[in-house]
Amino acid sequence: MRLVVVSGMSGAGKSSVLKFLEDASYYCIDNLPISLIKPFVELSFHGKSELNKVAIGVDIRSGDDLENLEDILNDVVREGYKYELLYLDCSDSVLLRRYKETRRRHPLAIKDRVEQGIRREREKTEFLKRDATYVIDTSTMLTRELKAEIDKIFVEDEQYKNIYITVLSFGFKYGIPLDSDLVFDVRFLPNPYYVPELKYLSGNDAPVRDFVMKNQESLEFLEKISDMCDFLIPNYHKEGKYQLVISIGCTGGKHRSVTLANALFESLKNNGYSVKIEHRDIDKDAKKTDSRK
Repeated sequence: MRLVVVSGMSGAGKSSVLKFLEDASYYCIDNLPISLIKPFVELSFHGKSELNKVAIGVDIRSGDDLENLEDILNDVVREGYKYELLYLDCSDSVLLRRYKETRRRHPLAIKDRVEQGIRREREKTEFLKRDATYVIDTSTMLTRELKAEIDKIFVEDEQYKNIYITVLSFGFKYGIPLDSDLVFDVRFLPNPYYVPELKYLSGNDAPVRDFVMKNQESLEFLEKISDMCDFLIPNYHKEGKYQLVISIGCTGGKHRSVTLANALFESLKNNGYSVKIEHRDIDKDAKKTDSRK
């Protein structure tokens, strides 16, 4: 038997997650009255019921009854049932954009501004985030990336370390990514751009990757940055950070930064972190060249 309680900020993706779980053969029910959770769980996992995977969506729509959720879940545990609590978070700025795009009203901002509703909701759901088994920040996630994380936790039963990492390569001549938490400069490494046969390739191509990584400095840099991440990431999470953007830059964002970003991505993935790779500027030089033709 597996019982999942799905909650979090309105607009952070709870409805999508319930759909993903339903596709994974979970019996899903959304916005169940708080007082009915305990009898529903008993009915689902007792007697003639054949349900063995259940997901319940609970959020601010429950009103003042939401405050009773903690006691209800404690009662569920005392009855011998275990549960996992998934909390979906998202930055205020992204939530605001999503509400503007969908033109929906926030449940706590019927007559007020959406910003005020978001603030109230954070206060009322703080205890859920504090007690959550898993916290996923969907601020920078695509729908398919969120689905991959849900599958990882609730379908494949892999370990989830409650922090989602983006490794991002970029070119300094296009500006430092504004959402970076950590920025590393690899312009000290030999530049493949000045090697004619490598100039129009990228760090995703084996010849460029071999050129960059044959340098002892590249190997030492990767070792040191990996060691630093192993130290920093658990401490960031301990302080309540659930999204981390690690940016690696070179001049144009095509060769050195791409190579080292790919290497760091593999290192973090092998250490069990949920991580994605992005190459922000890898095609920008090519686009400029095409525009001159």
